[in-house]
Formats: sequence, structure tokens, C-alpha cells
Amino acid sequence: MKNINSREWTWALIVSLATALLIVAPFFVLGAASGHDFEFHASSWLDAAGQWKEGIVFPRWTEWANHGFGEPRFIFYPPLSWVLGAALGSLLPWNAVPVVFIVLTQTVAGLCAFALARTATSRGGALFGAACYAANPYALLVVYMRSDFAEQLAAAFYPLLFLLALRVCGILVGEKRGQAGNILDSEPTRGQNRDIALFSAVFAAVWLSNAPAGVLASYTVALLLVWAAWHEKSLWPALRGAAGLLLGLGLTAFYLLPAAYEQKWVSIEQALSSGLQPAQNFLYTATADPQHTLFNWIASSVAILLIAVTGIAAVLSWRKTTTAASAELAMATRKNWRADLNVAMLLVAAVATFLMLRFTAIFWRLLPKLRFVQFPWRWMAILAVACAFFQACAFRRARRRWIVVAMVATLSVATAALLIHQTWWDTEDIPVLRAAIRDGSGFDGTDEYDPLGDDHYDLPAQAPEAAILNAEDAEEPPPKANIRIEKWIASDKQLLVTSAEASRVALRLLDYPAWRVEVNGKPIAPQHPEGTAQMLVPLQPGTSQIRIHLVMTKDREAGAAITLLSLLAIVPLFLRVRRPPLKGRDALA
Repeated sequence: MKNINSREWTWALIVSLATALLIVAPFFVLGAASGHDFEFHASSWLDAAGQWKEGIVFPRWTEWANHGFGEPRFIFYPPLSWVLGAALGSLLPWNAVPVVFIVLTQTVAGLCAFALARTATSRGGALFGAACYAANPYALLVVYMRSDFAEQLAAAFYPLLFLLALRVCGILVGEKRGQAGNILDSEPTRGQNRDIALFSAVFAAVWLSNAPAGVLASYTVALLLVWAAWHEKSLWPALRGAAGLLLGLGLTAFYLLPAAYEQKWVSIEQALSSGLQPAQNFLYTATADPQHTLFNWIASSVAILLIAVTGIAAVLSWRKTTTAASAELAMATRKNWRADLNVAMLLVAAVATFLMLRFTAIFWRLLPKLRFVQFPWRWMAILAVACAFFQACAFRRARRRWIVVAMVATLSVATAALLIHQTWWDTEDIPVLRAAIRDGSGFDGTDEYDPLGDDHYDLPAQAPEAAILNAEDAEEPPPKANIRIEKWIASDKQLLVTSAEASRVALRLLDYPAWRVEVNGKPIAPQHPEGTAQMLVPLQPGTSQIRIHLVMTKDREAGAAITLLSLLAIVPLFLRVRRPPLKGRDALA
């Protein structure tokens, strides 16, 4: 099979973009799909874009969460989605951002799926696979009912990640295996250094998009590497893959290390509160919450559809692959690499299906961090890759392709119609959030990012930036004082307070270990009212210069250093000296 040329990529772009535009077509009539996570993501975009205007290049503290008291959301939530959303909002009207975000993401998803499918099938089949993946049932569920833009962005990279994993572990190695669709490097690979670099970069992109998606990707890639090592009767595939995984994690260290270390400073266990536990979200699980049960049944029905389509497409593609493999190719390559690829995708599909079922609860309890995926039906994102791949392969030799296209299109339209009918459509979500930021009322916080010792539901509403209190809790009126706000941005607050008596200043800010509080240049430990982590700064009589600024903690310094070292390590892998093509017996060795 020849390498993908620019014309094929152009067609893939056209098909993927057209499919993405069809997905968002209802938005132009009904408004924005206001799914479960819409406010969380839209508020993150708005907050990050606002901090850019304040001169904060990489926000770490979400300024307007908890109605202005803030939270460390940007430390714990991966940056790619909120950076992309903020960038789009800085260039486009805010109401257009969700639509453009979806179009961009699903276009990338189609291109990545095309790259994977083109290794095993014709251009037409790969284009069909690209469209199938861009509009797969789980993607439609995320777009219309969940509005989880970060997970959607991460899933776009999955097909490319799995393709590169198979190249790194030796299942697909370009001309060495009979020109097996070496679509990222026209040179025959031996050391596969560049493949490892690309693999690590895409793996990092998944983790930097969405943490649950990163967990799914990690387990799936580990599965492929173990299978490849068993298949090749060698540990080298697993070792090469492990090197790529470690390098990818190194690239994410600036985010991942602080997010892991600083979990002890927040109520991260709230991510597994009632309704968010795996045991409550297996297929067709009913709970005491009717709305939760309804959505779970909708997601479960989408999963069953995806499982059925994957199974049918796998049977058709397997039959066509085994009968179409030519004796000449098998003799030249000493193995049928298309069959290997089918087995790999079938294994991925089987495990993804398996882990959505209730009897796998023990794995969700025992496997590290798997419970933080929360929803077993999230494995549909992995299953969708295998489904699109098998659909592409089955399309290649279908006698009446128009029937295949019509059937898939009918299922997609029917699924979309059901989801469109079930979701809430609104054009005012983003304008309401923008107005709340302008008038200082902000937006709701997130339970799992609430600093320890705080109950953000007990924070005072419409609190001023700073207010004078008595030096001790008492019923007397607070002393008279003059407060001048000299600077008040997300990462730096400066005040000048003049009072004739000892007092305290109540700040509209939650305490967090990364804040450094100084009074007249000397660090002090802030106090807190009972039940919350609101900052109370004790002051002596006279004039006090107060500064509270977000410092670079040791864990963030270490994470940034690891990422820098990883970048320095990955550059030589991309810039390695190219070797001349292998010829003769060496090319087939």
C-alpha cells in the first residue's frame, strides 16, 4: 500500500469537516446544546481568557469560581481544552465558540481515524471510516447531551495514538512489512526513534486534554503493548512502548505532577461522590435519582448500538481481510499484518465492551486510578475507534456500498435525533456567565477542587473584595478603617488598610497552600471563619500593606523541570539522521 499523499489528506479533510458541520447543524436552528458539563467548560474558557487580559499567560487559579472566592481548578483540570476554548473566545464571538470547538475537534478526529484506517484499507474505505468516527454514536452523545469538550478533544487523538502504539511495538513498521501503510514517515524504520517521539507527543496530548481519557488511553496502550510482546515473542515491543509512555508522561509533568501532588490540598474524593461512582454507572444501572437513571439508560442504549455495529463490521472486515490477503504479500512479509491489525482492534473492542458490564466491578476497584474514570460507559470512546476501523475495512469490498453508507447514515441520524430531543438547548448560557463575571457575582465552584476545610456552599454571596472585621469574633461593630485596593487580579492581590485598632480583613478569596500572604513584607498565616476556608488576615493598629500572591510551589517547579528535560530528550528523536532505504534481503529481514 502506498503512503498517503497530499490529495488523500485533502479528501480526508473535506470529509471530516463536512461530517463535523453536519453534527453541529442543529446548533444553527436550536441554539447551543447545553449538556451536563457545558457551564463548567464555558466558565473555564471565560475565566482563562479574562486572565490573559490581566497578563497571566498560564492561569493556575480560577478567579471567578465560587462566586469570586476562586478555586485551584486550573491546577487539576488538564489545560488543552480550556486553553483552546479561551483562544477561540479571544478571536470569535463567544456564542460561536462551542460550535467552532466541536467542528475543529471532530475534524481532527476524522483525520486521525483516516490515518489508522488507511493502513489497512483503500482510500474510499478510509474516508468512510473517517466519517464514521467523526460522527460515531458516543461522539454524538458527548456533543448533544454531555458537552464534555475536554473528553471530546482527547478522543479525537485516540486513533492516531493506537496507530503509533502499533508502529512502536513493531506490528506496523512501514516497508519492512510490505509497505504496511507507513503514513507518518516514508523511511523504513529500524530504531523507530521518531515513532516513539510521535507516540509520546500524542499520548501527552490525550492526558493534557482530559484525565479520565488519559487513564483509558494508558490502559488501552498497555494492553496493546502486552499483546504485541506476546505476539512477537519478545519483550522489545513492550520496552519500546514503555519508553514512549514514560516520555509522554514526562511531557505532561508540568500539569500531572502538581495535579497528583496537590490532591491532598483539596476535596478530591468528591469526584467519586454519589452518582459519580462506577458501580452506579454500569450499563442499564438504575439509581434512586430518576434523571440519572434516564441518562444512564440512554448512554447504555448508545453503547449497545455501538457494540452491535462493531461486531457486525468486525465479522465482515475479518472475512474480507482473510480472503483478500494475497499469497505474494504474505510471502514477502512472512505474515499477514492486516490480520494482526484486526486482532489488535478486536482485542481493544472486546476489553472496552467487557469493562462496561457490571460483573467487572472488581477490576474497577482494584486497577489503579480506574475508578476515577467514574463512568464505565466512557469506554465507548475506545470502542468507537475499533468500530470505525472495522467499518472502514468492511466498506472496502462491499458489493453495494451505497447500502452500507445508507444504513450507517440512518443509524447516525436516528441516534442524533434521539439525543437532540433529549438534551436542553439554550442560547443564553454563555451570555449569562459573561454577565455574572462582569457584575462580580461569578459562577459555581467544583466540589472536588474545594480546598480542604472549606464548604463552598457556605461562602457568603455577593461578598466584597475586602471587608473589616473585629480582631476577635464578637458582636460589636467592626472598627472604622480605610481599605484601598491597589491590585486585584487572579494571582496577585494587594491592599492598603489603615485602622486605629487591631482588626482582621475578610478577603473574597479561599486559602490554599500555594498562596503567600504578607503583611508589611512579612509572611503570616491567615485565619478562617468556622466552616469555610475564606482568608481572614489579622492586622495590628496603623497602616498595613497586604499582599497575597500565588507562588511557584516545589511540585510545580519539579513538574516544569521534568517537562523541559523531556522536551530536550524528544528533539533528537525527531532530528535523527535519515538512513538510506533498505534493499534486497535486508528490506524483508
